[in-house]
Amino acid sequence: MGARLQAYWRVLNRPSAHFSLGFLTVGGFVAGIIFWGGFNTALELTNTETFCISCHEMRDNVYAELQGTIHFSNRSGVRATCPDCHVPHEWTNKIARKTQASKELWGKIFRTIDTPEKFAAKRRELAEHEWARLKANDSLECRNCHDFAFMDFTQQSPRAGKAHERFVTTREKTCIDCHKGIAHTLPDMSGVPGWQ
Repeated sequence: MGARLQAYWRVLNRPSAHFSLGFLTVGGFVAGIIFWGGFNTALELTNTETFCISCHEMRDNVYAELQGTIHFSNRSGVRATCPDCHVPHEWTNKIARKTQASKELWGKIFRTIDTPEKFAAKRRELAEHEWARLKANDSLECRNCHDFAFMDFTQQSPRAGKAHERFVTTREKTCIDCHKGIAHTLPDMSGVPGWQ
C-alpha cells in the first residue's frame, strides 16, 4: 500500500511532459469555475418549492397543509415557500442544512413516509426534529422575514404584544417555542409538558 501511494505521489509531483504550467493553471481555473457554477446551479435548483414538492410525500401532506395558512395566502401577497422556512439563507448554514437534509433521501428510498398512514405515524418525530433545529438556531428562518425591530406591538393582540415585547428584551424564548403549527398541522401533542 505504501509503495502504491509513493508511486501516485511521484506522478503528481513530476512536471507535465505534455502541457505547460500556464495551460495547467488556466485549465484548472476554468475547470474550477465550471465545477463551482454547476454546484451552485444544482444547489439553487434543490432550493425551490418546485423541487420540495416534487415528491408526493411533501406535496400531498405538508404542502397541502401550508396552502390553508397565512404564510401561503394573505392580504399583502407575500408568500413563504418551503425553503424560506426550512433552509437558512446564508451560504455556510445552507450547506450544513443541505448536508443534514441528505439523510431525508434515505426516507424516500426506503419509503418510510410514502403513505398518509406512515406519514401520520412519523409526524411527531419529524416535527420535533424541525422544532429542535429552529430552537437551536434561534428561529433564524422566521427572523429572516419577521423582525422584532419592525413590529408594532400596539397593532397586535394585547397578549401577543406583551409576549413579543418581553421576548425582545429577555430572549428567553424563540419563535418556534410559541408558534408550533403555524404553517403545518400539529402532531398529537399529548404528553408534551406545558402544551394545552
